[in-house]
Amino acid sequence: MTGTESRAEIGALGEQLAVDYLQGLGLRVLARNWRCRFGELDVIAADGRAVVFIEVKTRTTDRFGGVAQAVTPAKVRRLRRLAGVWLAQQPGHWAAVRIDVVTVRIGRRRVPEVTHIKGVA
Repeated sequence: MTGTESRAEIGALGEQLAVDYLQGLGLRVLARNWRCRFGELDVIAADGRAVVFIEVKTRTTDRFGGVAQAVTPAKVRRLRRLAGVWLAQQPGHWAAVRIDVVTVRIGRRRVPEVTHIKGVA
């Protein structure tokens, strides 16, 4: 990082790092940046027979808090609603549904730090 990246560029980098991490765990990405009139889901992936809705948060500092502050109860409610809309549009069904959070902390001189919390909702 050079320090001149926009928030969108930092967010896109964090999302790509999160996707790389998730694929390394064996998850299969079904969609990225899926949108409907209620909002956006960052990543939708298959983990075996489970579908996982993943909220990605990218940070360059701890100034705005860590993982606990990244996803509020209101955000979880919004993610559940969006997941329901996505599921209603799918032809089949899934054995399980999960909402995860992946935070990516990108520093100027360090290797990015990825934190994955499964089943926040």
